[in-house]
Amino acid sequence: MSEYDPRRTPAREDLAALHLKGFVTAKHYIEGRSMRVIDEVIALRPRPESDCSIDTQVLHGEEVIVYDIDEGWAWGQLVSDGYVGYMSADALHKMPLTPTHYVPVPRTFLYATPNMKTPPVGALTMGAKVEVRAPRDDFMQVTSGLFIWAAHLTPIEKTRSDFVTTAESFIGMPYLWGGKTCLGLDCSGLVQIALQAAGISAPRDTDMMQAELGKDVPEGTPLRRGDLVFWKGHVGLLQDAHRLLHANGHHMQVVSESFAEARQRIAAKSYGEIVAIKRL
Repeated sequence: MSEYDPRRTPAREDLAALHLKGFVTAKHYIEGRSMRVIDEVIALRPRPESDCSIDTQVLHGEEVIVYDIDEGWAWGQLVSDGYVGYMSADALHKMPLTPTHYVPVPRTFLYATPNMKTPPVGALTMGAKVEVRAPRDDFMQVTSGLFIWAAHLTPIEKTRSDFVTTAESFIGMPYLWGGKTCLGLDCSGLVQIALQAAGISAPRDTDMMQAELGKDVPEGTPLRRGDLVFWKGHVGLLQDAHRLLHANGHHMQVVSESFAEARQRIAAKSYGEIVAIKRL
């Protein structure tokens, strides 16, 4: 079991995914069932406790393979990045949903009727997935029967070419440990959301990203837009060779700042020296 990363291995002492039988030891093995998130966003936690830390967030329409539900908590694995944890069972539904579109803007509202003057009944954040039924004037009606402004939806197969532009749309948004929405996000959450909008699969945590994304930029090579800069426990994106974009605890928000100044401050006050620069 020690060779497996518990963050992405659906295994506990009492229960594990059936496909892990023979590789990990557990009392029982089970075939998980596919479910989808029906709330705007939910927290995924390391333990079934509402007051413990948030590992990441799961967005509307995301698929989760659920292995256990107990006392209101579902334990499962996210299909998008493989993260394992506990989330609210009430926020999941086993519905026959095939997402056709995703939200490409930081946040959009849901309406009961195709009328922007009526009070919204909910909202979705960037990266949320929906199944569109039919267009209605300037809106799209989704499976729930609610309406979303059509310009705030993009077909699943259509991706953005510049993921840095996507990340820039979050400038000024607050920092939140484990977050990945415009209401709050952390450094790796910002990078993951931006890359996913470009059709690039990305793991959730900084160490995973450093190990799995792109190629190392050799020392002395001119830096360019889109390069990922890694510290031990932190990641940012370069807007160009001189500007760093990152969600950080120093400013408690997403900022664009001088790369040289940020590098000096981070080395002196928090994460130390840069450990890698990767290019996709």
